[in-house]
Amino acid sequence: MQAFNTFTGIVCPLDRANVDTDAIIPKQFLKSIKRTGFGPNLFDEWRYLDHGEPGQDCSQRPLNPDFALNDPRYQGAQILLARENFGCGSSREHAPWALADYGFRVIIAPSFADIFYNNCFKNGLLPIVLDAETVDALFGKAGGREALEITVDLAAQTLTLADGTVIPFDVDPFRKQCLLEGLDDIGLTLRHTDDIKAYEARRRREAPWLFQER
Repeated sequence: MQAFNTFTGIVCPLDRANVDTDAIIPKQFLKSIKRTGFGPNLFDEWRYLDHGEPGQDCSQRPLNPDFALNDPRYQGAQILLARENFGCGSSREHAPWALADYGFRVIIAPSFADIFYNNCFKNGLLPIVLDAETVDALFGKAGGREALEITVDLAAQTLTLADGTVIPFDVDPFRKQCLLEGLDDIGLTLRHTDDIKAYEARRRREAPWLFQER
């Protein structure tokens, strides 16, 4: 997993509450478990005017001009701004995969569904919970003629707007450190490779019959 570094990114405002994981990545795209390739189908049913299928060339599909991701102001956005209960519904890990594959690194909302929130950290995404009033203010700024840019500093736990406004945010210390170091569950386990090998060698000596080929 890529380490999370300080960056400045464009904010894409998705002014909808209770966005579920089937809206984030519809069920027909769940056949692959490669973690990549889902970006073109992110928010597929809202983003396009036709019905999407796996393997389809999305570059030739008709776009919904009223959907935020298709607004020229938000092209290349790395920060998604949403309303409450983002990521509700089924627990599919494909949802954070699709968001990350599109290019999003941060999601800001007043609240998240628990499983989706946990899956974000495991896949290199930073979900930030801010109070509804602050989120409202950000929506106001993001909907202007010019795109809103925010500098995200995970180490300092701050969001800095172009006008100098600094917004602090909370994050679990352990999850924060994992993001900063680029460690997912597998990466954390591999940090103990020597201990694991030592344990396996000891078990072979203590109980050799467990390792006999049958």
